[in-house]
Amino acid sequence: MGHNIDAGKILLSLYCKFSNLKNRLHISPIHKTNLQKMKGGVVAVIAIFAIFSLVVQPGQAVTCGQVDAALVPCISYLTGHDTSPSPPCCAGVKAVKGMAQTTADKRACCGCVKAAANRYADLKDAAAQSLPTKCGVQMDVPISRSVDCDK
Repeated sequence: MGHNIDAGKILLSLYCKFSNLKNRLHISPIHKTNLQKMKGGVVAVIAIFAIFSLVVQPGQAVTCGQVDAALVPCISYLTGHDTSPSPPCCAGVKAVKGMAQTTADKRACCGCVKAAANRYADLKDAAAQSLPTKCGVQMDVPISRSVDCDK
């Protein structure tokens, strides 16, 4: 996993250099808009990379920290601030599916998702239930406050 951390540092360094360069140059409004779009793309790539670097390695137990980190990009959709899940959110949903391979892992992920859902009073149940479908993922782990994770 050490190589993942080094790549993340490189991506973060590139992002910072890009931001500093933009601040030092006189840029026309048209080019500024294009740079802002590129900046958003760089942020999305960094987020997706970070999510996939958290995917559980074979033989390791799933932790709530991993599940929470994967689903953080979904909060704005799940609380009704966005009308659809973002690409980093869907990457996180796919990462959680990848973590939940065994029955024990599925139960652990379920408990983590349930605990996370209960931390957000303004979580929209309909958005939570539709999230996997909107991301094109068949989930074995429901996103719900009231699910029985032992079934």
